[in-house]
Amino acid sequence: MTDAGLRHGRASLGLSFGVQGVAFALLVTRIPAIQDQYGISDGLLPVFLAAVPILAGAGSVATEKVVVRVRPSLVLRWAQPVVLLALLGVGAGREMWHVAVALGVFGLAVGALDASMNMLGVSLQRAYGRSIMTGFHAAYSLGGIAGASLAWAGARWELSLLASYLPVVAVLLPAALIGSRWYTEGKGEEGKRSDGAEAGVGTGSESAGGALSFKLLLPLCLIMTFAYIGDSTVSNWSAKYLQDVLGSSEQLATVPYNVYMVTTLLGRAVGDLGVRRFGAVAVVRGGSLLAAGGFAVVAVAPGAWVGMLGFTMLGFGLCVIVPQTFAAAGRMFPGNSDAAVARLNIFNYVGFLVGSPLVGALGDAWSYRGAMLVPMVLVLATLVYARAFGPETARYGGGHERPRTADVG
Repeated sequence: MTDAGLRHGRASLGLSFGVQGVAFALLVTRIPAIQDQYGISDGLLPVFLAAVPILAGAGSVATEKVVVRVRPSLVLRWAQPVVLLALLGVGAGREMWHVAVALGVFGLAVGALDASMNMLGVSLQRAYGRSIMTGFHAAYSLGGIAGASLAWAGARWELSLLASYLPVVAVLLPAALIGSRWYTEGKGEEGKRSDGAEAGVGTGSESAGGALSFKLLLPLCLIMTFAYIGDSTVSNWSAKYLQDVLGSSEQLATVPYNVYMVTTLLGRAVGDLGVRRFGAVAVVRGGSLLAAGGFAVVAVAPGAWVGMLGFTMLGFGLCVIVPQTFAAAGRMFPGNSDAAVARLNIFNYVGFLVGSPLVGALGDAWSYRGAMLVPMVLVLATLVYARAFGPETARYGGGHERPRTADVG
């Protein structure tokens, strides 16, 4: 693989992460409009919302099986257009079954998309020989900010869902298809199967990295779950917490999640530099401590501005954990990384499903201040498993990653 090919592959995959960030933000930030368009009751809405991550988990499981026979790049090439068309279907339908089918397709395709994107990211990082994974997730955060902004504009100008979604899909769909021409599955020295075949084309359960052991992968699965419990707490409860607990205005209550998204982007933009300088273990430990501190500040905040400081800390702390967890899975099973990433990706959705109901139930039964301490404890538990991020120490003979492809940008 030439240096130019790796650079093109990195840019095209970054575009894919960004497009997915836009699509997902356009869906979740217009949920009230979706509910109104289809007449979905408050009691039925949680069923629809839960179905998407459940089906996404099924899509991730299916992707693990599919990439035994076809390249992850091929899965990604077709999953991304399906996600965008399903989003358009959500906006175009009128009957309840229309949105049910569209969200079902969206969920399954998102699972395949998330799994295959991260498979390619892990593969490219292996080829680069240094941390680039957090940068891909920075592109996702940037897309999420763009998508949320587009959704705000659509709501501000009272556009229908179809009118909001159609121009975005019309631009992103051809861009994603054109960009997919340069998807690259980087092949480092570990990217070969034991029979000499290239990784990514049938990485069976026995490979150069050894059998995929769920027992070994479990610490990373727990860390992924804890990180997404923290993330879903911010996305679902930050506005309510600021307004109802800390006494902010309704307008000010919309700020914490925007601040969280921006700080997540900024942290991910520099996260790879931190990993290269200090190593993944130190960066994940630091992020966990900062995130736990953010939850603690939120829990004891006397007012809205101190609460926003806590949410700012959360953005900087949580942002590095998810991409580095995927990267760690790739290092742990270098000859079987596709399957490891697919299984790990399921716990993204587990955390998303558990987080919001958990905080809500604790808030109603106890207090919302006390409820914020639960994700704090879970994020701190990441410190117990932080060594799972450290195989690069043995492989590279030191605490930091060093490039094997020195002149790749």
